[in-house]
Amino acid sequence: MPQSCKAFFLPQAQGDTICVFLGGSPWALLGCYLLAINLITFLIFGLDKWKARRKQARPSVRRVPEKTLFLLSLLGGSVGALLGMRVFHHKTLHRSFRLGIPAILIVQLLIPLLYLLLRRFSG
Repeated sequence: MPQSCKAFFLPQAQGDTICVFLGGSPWALLGCYLLAINLITFLIFGLDKWKARRKQARPSVRRVPEKTLFLLSLLGGSVGALLGMRVFHHKTLHRSFRLGIPAILIVQLLIPLLYLLLRRFSG
């Protein structure tokens, strides 16, 4: 093996190939996932707002279900949802979205913090 290849991480299993692509770090994979899910959530909020405006002229237009918008937020897209609500002025009058999306974000931020605190004080 050439000297320059010794620093390169060679995957031991199929799942390691993704980590090699992202620099060998599972944190990079998590970051890419969060970026993707937030971008998708943001775009879905924009799509639903576009469909809401279009539905006034064409009643046959199908909207994105609110359950889907909440699910995307729960899957890690809460920042994208909040940005979508602000940028597109969408779902801002719905109390469930005004309170629910920020609550989801707070819980998503608290989970890793609690994990780090428990890990620090347990050993």
